[in-house]
Amino acid sequence: MMVHHRPAGNLYAGESIMDDNVRTSIHRVWRRGLDTGRRRMKAIVVKDEAAGTAGMTLAERPEPNPAPNDVVVEVHASGFTPGELTWPGTWTDRLGRDRTPSIPGHEVAGVVSALGYGTAGLSVGRRVFGLADWTRDGTLAEYVAVEARNLAPLPGDVDFTVGASLPISGLTAWQGLFVHGRVQAGQSVLVHGAAGGVGSMVVQLAREAGAYVIGTGRAADRQAALDFGAQEFVDLQNDSLEDVGGVDLVFDVIGGDVGKRSAGLVRAGGTLVSIAGPPEARPADGLAIDFVVEADRAQLGEIVQRVRDERLRTNIGNVSILDDAVAAFNPAERAKGKTIIRVRP
Repeated sequence: MMVHHRPAGNLYAGESIMDDNVRTSIHRVWRRGLDTGRRRMKAIVVKDEAAGTAGMTLAERPEPNPAPNDVVVEVHASGFTPGELTWPGTWTDRLGRDRTPSIPGHEVAGVVSALGYGTAGLSVGRRVFGLADWTRDGTLAEYVAVEARNLAPLPGDVDFTVGASLPISGLTAWQGLFVHGRVQAGQSVLVHGAAGGVGSMVVQLAREAGAYVIGTGRAADRQAALDFGAQEFVDLQNDSLEDVGGVDLVFDVIGGDVGKRSAGLVRAGGTLVSIAGPPEARPADGLAIDFVVEADRAQLGEIVQRVRDERLRTNIGNVSILDDAVAAFNPAERAKGKTIIRVRP
């Protein structure tokens, strides 16, 4: 039975025929939802934008309450993208007001522990994964409140660690290729950062779609990019990018000079898709698109199904626990793959 939290003044309005035991059960669950804000939880918080990941600290914060159409997720695993410490939403709310200390992290895999008023489509105890809102406290915590529509069911045979690695990388790759890039079989796709979290997903999805994939990156990334499915690799430090020739689609995660040079490689009618901000140069006879990834339940379902049937491989690097998260995000050497924080065993 799905139970929704309701405002206190209307808890039982129009329910005079409800069985007393059912009413008591609803009230008990509803009170638990209210009480979560009075308990404390462990979380990673940031207060100083200039400090970057070095400014992260482990602290106690109040557990969140679910707003209407929210769920509270008991976090089992969390993903974090260092670039989010430069996003305005990490530091201010939708009205531009300071909201520090804030909890970063926007990728989550866990179990629904409470429902907000009016929430539909998910139930308490359901395994879920997805994206937390950009301007609210995030997932590097024991609990997080998320709009229900931003989450998808996580199948029981997919580990929470894997689930937390998918939302940003998977949705960014999916939307860049299929929504904005409209890739088709037989086209050629140039993927920058092909061994990275997003790039490795782009390579795999583009290959599955029937595209010819050229990956780029550092020399040390060559084998990883090829293992993910790139058919050629360009070492951006030692090879000439221009030798690639014309391509139908460029997926740019780097920007800057690489992005400008890439625009000149796009064939007539082709597309430059960027997640590194507005492109500084546009194709002479094509499109230039920059976008911010959006939560999408159906797309999350498509992505996790590909993981289940081994058409899509995750790119997980270090897995750490919440108590050690600060050190994990400030590694002594360059991290390979996506760092995941396992909040619960």
